[in-house]
Amino acid sequence: MNGEKKKKRSGWIFILRQYVSFFLLMAFVISCCLVLFLDTMTRITGISLTQENIELAAKVTFLNVLLLSALCTAIDGIRRKYMVERPVRQIVKAAEKMTKGDFSVRIPPLRGIDSTGGFDVIADCFNRMAQELSGMETLRTDFIANVSHELKTPLSVMQNYGTMLQQPGLAEEKRIEYAKAVRESSRRLADLITNILKLNKLENQQIYPNVETYDLGEQLCQCLLSFENVWEKKELEIETDIQETVMVEADSELLSLVWNNLFSNAVKFTDKGGKISLSLKPQGEFAIVQVSDTGCGIPADVGRHIFEKFYQGDASHATQGNGLGLALVKRVIDIIGGDISVSSQVGKGSTFTVKLRRKSDGEV
Repeated sequence: MNGEKKKKRSGWIFILRQYVSFFLLMAFVISCCLVLFLDTMTRITGISLTQENIELAAKVTFLNVLLLSALCTAIDGIRRKYMVERPVRQIVKAAEKMTKGDFSVRIPPLRGIDSTGGFDVIADCFNRMAQELSGMETLRTDFIANVSHELKTPLSVMQNYGTMLQQPGLAEEKRIEYAKAVRESSRRLADLITNILKLNKLENQQIYPNVETYDLGEQLCQCLLSFENVWEKKELEIETDIQETVMVEADSELLSLVWNNLFSNAVKFTDKGGKISLSLKPQGEFAIVQVSDTGCGIPADVGRHIFEKFYQGDASHATQGNGLGLALVKRVIDIIGGDISVSSQVGKGSTFTVKLRRKSDGEV
């Protein structure tokens, strides 16, 4: 109640101030005009005004000033109500909803007498801010849900196998098997945390590219050879078509994250006896890298989301991974200024294409 009374009193005080302001302005302008008019008329016509005439004119002028001031105050009040107070109320109401966590709120077009007013700009900025916050809230919710799942799984495995390792009289073969499971789960957990930290640094620009000129073909071969033990174990066929002396100017350490993730996925999702292909070719001012496999392929609905954080095509999370690898790849490519795309057919395999700006022979 006290708040309502204060609000009403403030409103009346504001109206009174507006009225006084208009009264003083009208009194000054009309008085100056009247004095100038009477003085000019007296000089031209030679008519002299009596004291009675002047007093009557002053009274009439004073009443006119009072009426005109009231009229201007009323008109200004109506203008403020529709052009200021109403849009302000809409913006404040939307802001209050947003402070309560409702990021779906939007301000409708503010249709008023002045459709090009600044409030339309404010409303547009507010709606775009609400949309961004809504997207961030969705990402935050998904992040928490996925991190919880990815942390819970290896921790549960470690806990279960750790309990089994405490069994008295456990056979040596079982002990080694359980210890290996604990080690694999701890490695998976460490990889998850490492990738989260890397992705966080990349998204917050805490990692800045250390640009250098180097042979991209050599780097690709070195990264591919680091998976030699894995592809030999799965008896995979490796086919390479790498053009020599394709130079790029980029951060070699960041790009190695890209190649390692792409090769790791190709090996992981290609069945035993399958084939992995790697090609590097110059194309105008660009270097085109393609990593292909004959694995399970990617459905179209999955392909639209594979570069999103924590997204995995396998909803059951049965395959090893944490859904951060390709998100890292995409972020690195964006920072370097390249482009990445994927084409795939279910049951036939996938091809990832990376386009990087190369350094031509004529550049210093």
